Amino acid sequence: MIYFWHNRKELSCSLNFFYESMGASKQGFHQMIRRSKKQQEEICLLVELIKQIRKNHPTMNCRMMYYMINPVFVGRDKFENICRECGFMVGRPKSYRKTTDSNGVIRFDNLLKGFEITDIDQVWSTDITYFDVNGVFYYITFILDNCSRRILGHHVSSRLSTEHTSLPAMKMAIKTRGKELKNGVIIHSDGGGQYYDDNFLLLTKKHKFKNSMCEFAWENGKAERVNGIIKNNYLIHWGTKTPQELFKNVDRAVQLYNHEKPHTSLKRMTPVEFEEKLFNLALQNKSKMTESIDEKDLILGVNSPQSSVQNKSRNQDIISENDIKNSLKTVNVI
Repeated sequence: MIYFWHNRKELSCSLNFFYESMGASKQGFHQMIRRSKKQQEEICLLVELIKQIRKNHPTMNCRMMYYMINPVFVGRDKFENICRECGFMVGRPKSYRKTTDSNGVIRFDNLLKGFEITDIDQVWSTDITYFDVNGVFYYITFILDNCSRRILGHHVSSRLSTEHTSLPAMKMAIKTRGKELKNGVIIHSDGGGQYYDDNFLLLTKKHKFKNSMCEFAWENGKAERVNGIIKNNYLIHWGTKTPQELFKNVDRAVQLYNHEKPHTSLKRMTPVEFEEKLFNLALQNKSKMTESIDEKDLILGVNSPQSSVQNKSRNQDIISENDIKNSLKTVNVI
């Protein structure tokens, strides 16, 4: 015990000497570490956004991108240095080096490799995209169920921070499911900084989510596809020209997508209809386990009219269940 006490005392003295040599107090030193981590996360978010812009505007120079994005935490010169270091300068080979793998940055394994989706609330996918309104970028975050393709949560913001993107969208998705939310849902993203932010991780831990991240955009294909559908099939055609119109139109597009747009992979059902079908089939299967159909036949008589009606209804249930199973097979490949 005495030996441990002496070691602890020596460690405390060493740490105090370290803080003094850094010219800062213990509290000031840790505040500096937190500021550094926050800045690193913001730069990671910025790099992901520059990638999206470069895909749509291959020849746009970095200075023009700076004025389009207008980041509040980075000046023009530093922005151009980031573009130069990551290979985004026009006329140079694109290296697209990953900054999200830097020391101190959390990355999670891709849990979807080899994972077979058989029900809703097994996997949620999320992504952030941008929409240009009169030269000003606004950021739209979507969270969808990979089985039913239903958009569970969304949020529009003029800022790219976690508090204005992934966090409010995630809270909406959790509220959408309510008490029916299961434990162990996989939340899958492209590894952007908003998805390893401390506040976001606290929320996922509280509701027992499993965090999953991919390395390439095509590994988050369902979320990427929803981005394109909402922007290209709705927002652009509606002539969204003001922030107020954008907020209103995104809500409208999500409502139409969930309740009125049929999906080929869901046997031409809407996401909400598909979920309701799954729910009804689950109730029917539960009922079949508690009450034997054979016993009904013995009581009613095999050749009775009521028995034939039940047999017809039972065959329809089987067809419907087979349709759902076939739809689930396409969920993993489409």
